[in-house]
Amino acid sequence: MSAQSAGAVILPRRQPSRWIGLPLIGVIIAWMIYQVLTNHGFQWTVVWHYLFEPTILVGVGMTLALTVLVMAIGIICGGVLALVRFSPGPMLPLCARAYIWFFRGTPVLVQLVFWYNLASLFPQISFGIPFGGPKLFAISATAAISSFTAALLGLGLNEAAYMAEIVRAGLLSVDRGQSEASKALGYRPAQTFRVVILPQAMRAIVPPTGNQIIGMLKYTSLASVVGLGELMQSVENIYASNFQTIPLLIVAALWYLLLVGLLSIAQSFIERYYAFGTTAGEGAR
Repeated sequence: MSAQSAGAVILPRRQPSRWIGLPLIGVIIAWMIYQVLTNHGFQWTVVWHYLFEPTILVGVGMTLALTVLVMAIGIICGGVLALVRFSPGPMLPLCARAYIWFFRGTPVLVQLVFWYNLASLFPQISFGIPFGGPKLFAISATAAISSFTAALLGLGLNEAAYMAEIVRAGLLSVDRGQSEASKALGYRPAQTFRVVILPQAMRAIVPPTGNQIIGMLKYTSLASVVGLGELMQSVENIYASNFQTIPLLIVAALWYLLLVGLLSIAQSFIERYYAFGTTAGEGAR
């Protein structure tokens, strides 16, 4: 006979830690709000003055542009690398593994500085027959590798290594029986990948890709080391002249929080789209 049939009342387990933790969290939140409202060091008037300052807005635009282009490079190159990992034969998968190992193994800051100083290693970028043959096209490396180009190459090629592993994990998450069933239905390999494999793999690819995009939005601040006028560099230039360091850093933080919030909302909609038909997707809807 069960306890319910016997008329016994099942009480939830007592958790005294909640009665300790909730007041503690409440005190911490109240203290933070009090500091934000009363601490004159925040200098909110300065924050509101510079929040929509034209230089800051230009930096925000550069940050968004760099994020979009870097992630485009990362997703396209990473997808190609992931497919190369599945190719037959030892050489192509080995080259893909070497690329991923190198770019994941070296700090992105080092890669940015390397690309920015490429002219010291190759003063001229040329295309033609190698090993001393005639050159079809040549350009000065100093003119070719600007701050924007260095940031694009450094961040984009590094991101490709991480996206390759994300895409590979997504493809591996699809049961092999799916491709076998599509073959039985007469699908060609390219059609199988496009219609059957990729849509299912996207359920595993989209969440970490969204995290990578959000992370890249903040990683673009590293481009300030090569003099690119993104959001962080714009903020640094202003507080270097007026010495209002904390208010300007708050301005940067507010813009990053706003942009990350918008990206998080977009990510949630995309995840719901690709989760349609699953238990999680039905629950989200």
